[in-house]
Amino acid sequence: MPTVVQGVIARSKGNPVELVDVTIPDPGPNDVVVNVQACGVCHTDLSYRDGNINDEYPFLLGHEAAGVIETVGDNVTKVEVGDFVVLNWRAVCGACRACRRGRPWYCFNTFNASKPMTLADGTALTPALGIGAFAEKTLVHEGQCTKVDASADPAVVGLLGCGVMAGFGAAVNTGHVSRGDSVAVIGCGGVGDAAIAGARLAGASTIIAVDRDASKLEWALDLGATHTVDASKEDTVEAVQALTGGFGADVVIDAVGRPETWKQAFYARDLAGTVVLVGVPSPDMTLEMPLIDLFSRGGSLKSSWYGDCLPDRDIPVLVDLYQQGRLPLEKFVTERIGLGDVEAAFETMHKGTVLRSVVVQ
Repeated sequence: MPTVVQGVIARSKGNPVELVDVTIPDPGPNDVVVNVQACGVCHTDLSYRDGNINDEYPFLLGHEAAGVIETVGDNVTKVEVGDFVVLNWRAVCGACRACRRGRPWYCFNTFNASKPMTLADGTALTPALGIGAFAEKTLVHEGQCTKVDASADPAVVGLLGCGVMAGFGAAVNTGHVSRGDSVAVIGCGGVGDAAIAGARLAGASTIIAVDRDASKLEWALDLGATHTVDASKEDTVEAVQALTGGFGADVVIDAVGRPETWKQAFYARDLAGTVVLVGVPSPDMTLEMPLIDLFSRGGSLKSSWYGDCLPDRDIPVLVDLYQQGRLPLEKFVTERIGLGDVEAAFETMHKGTVLRSVVVQ
């Protein structure tokens, strides 16, 4: 039988979110219903609300989530009722050209639930990143569920569903940071600080945090940065070069995603160094640079999608590292809120006073 739950939707562009009744249908053959225990408030949800992703309103927001499997479809084999899972938006298909080439982290045909969740009047909802977890329950494909240790804190490990994994993977999977590397991270919100934590775990010797907010730089130090640059007072490129023997960093990660920060990342790297773009630009942003600079400096210019992760490979490992005390994921949870507090959390996000607000139920 379909179930009616409370969920947070964005009904139209730029307007405040609403807490409404949401109908969860019975799962299709490969779908599961998840009882959501926690879901982080990510900037991507704000982008959905403000129409910066697409215009397929109304959206059921929320995607950085963890919970317990409540119901499964007839053909589900990956998980069982009662399993504690982290939700992800990369349920690899195994058959597309990326998967066939052994690069499933670029999968072009990820799975989602076979049925829509709806409003009370039958209007179909578009779930954020195919998940829609600002709700008491949600419907997803079994491939969007990664089983992890049930003793882990849902509010903490749920963040691996997007932002923390994106930043960590940008350093480790995309940037290939290794022992002794110098790393600079531009933008020290949740994604940037996760990149810093990843670089520290990978053994980087110099980790430079760059931001314009003094409190964010303090968070970055707490998560593993060895040096900070206040971009409101110093030239980012000159400061990074000064901290790396005049050469620039081996890997520079742009966790902001603006033309000016990408240029800073480009010129702040060492010759033949690596730039990783993990901050998401808006569709109207453009970049103009001398082509000779791209040629003469060599190296790698990369974009990182969801930290180039494989959820079933990477999420359990990071949960284990967290439980061993080697990866301080708990430091990313600034506050725990209720479903009715999401709009206020967006305002808090704008003020830059949190790493993550997390809805807990």
